[in-house]
Amino acid sequence: MNAESNLIPVLNIDEEEVNRQMQICNACRYCEGFCAVFPAMTQRLEFGKADIHYLANLCHNCGACLHACQYAAPHEFEVNIPKSMAKVRLKTYTDYAWPQKLGGLYQRNGLTLALSSALGLGLFLVLTLLIQGSLFSKIEGGDFYQIFPHNTLVTMFGSVFIFSILALVLGVVRFWRQVAPREKLQQEHAPVLMQVGEAALTLKYLDGGHGQGCNNEDDAYTLARRRFHHLTFYGFMLCLSATSVATLYHYFMGWEAPYPIFSLPVMLGIIGGLGLLVGPAGLLYLNYKRHPEHGDQAQRPMDRAFIVLLFMISLTGLLLLGFRESTLMPLMLALHLGFVMAFFLTMPYSKFGHGFYRCAALFKFYLETLKDNKSKR
Repeated sequence: MNAESNLIPVLNIDEEEVNRQMQICNACRYCEGFCAVFPAMTQRLEFGKADIHYLANLCHNCGACLHACQYAAPHEFEVNIPKSMAKVRLKTYTDYAWPQKLGGLYQRNGLTLALSSALGLGLFLVLTLLIQGSLFSKIEGGDFYQIFPHNTLVTMFGSVFIFSILALVLGVVRFWRQVAPREKLQQEHAPVLMQVGEAALTLKYLDGGHGQGCNNEDDAYTLARRRFHHLTFYGFMLCLSATSVATLYHYFMGWEAPYPIFSLPVMLGIIGGLGLLVGPAGLLYLNYKRHPEHGDQAQRPMDRAFIVLLFMISLTGLLLLGFRESTLMPLMLALHLGFVMAFFLTMPYSKFGHGFYRCAALFKFYLETLKDNKSKR
């Protein structure tokens, strides 16, 4: 057993509810094979604030335990692990965010802030082009650097990207110091990191623990959520790869944009963009159809803001490519840059961060499992 002395006397109301439900689950243990939360739970006799934050981020909100639970409503115990964990998870994003005030702002008004930021930035760029008289100009060869110079774009987006990555890293480091204050990365942890990577890249814990998928609208199993997550994630990674290849072309090969349709960066961008259309569209549909007890309703705006931003980035990017040699190209470019900038600005305080927090929680889980297996030898 791993009864760490990380108990903090005061728990908020949501943390107290997780503590209550975990005590019931720890006595029952029917759901032990569903996901990583329940084996991690059995390593504890008590649940302090750090334990609760760790378990909440280890939960993938698949919903399987809710439909299997004999103590769920209408039982008087009213156990609902997905909902109670989601409430705490939302709070951890705010508590560990850097700067914290920005995290709190986004949690309260995710969809409005994300879309207003994107449209506001897009409008600013459109007005800039209108003043310059180049809003509906046809640019020979579709060279959008004639509209916004390369160095200007690199300075703008590079600085925001660095800030976002810094904010994300600082948030996850604060989280890790809270949930695993004694753990230090060692050489022997390399296999554990490989396990974390495999679980994250395959979305292992969205299979319901039995390979048939998780629940969405009811108690029927479906792999749709896992598949749409894969399309979204790998679509995003392909688009990131397209940008990375284009950067290599520009700085190391001396090849400047625009690139031909069948060039590597453009093809990566097209394939990734299509994934970022289908994946987020599917996730948004599932989100609206999702059983109301599968999570915290207050988290839906944050979820949907992130999904809509990814969808709009992909849509405007593909439209920009399609219209790059027409008079609509400057308008498409302004809108696309607006959505991309809004995504980077809100990235540390959006659903994007959940992947990093869950990877940290998975790392702690596999470390605990490794130590437990060693102690049994």
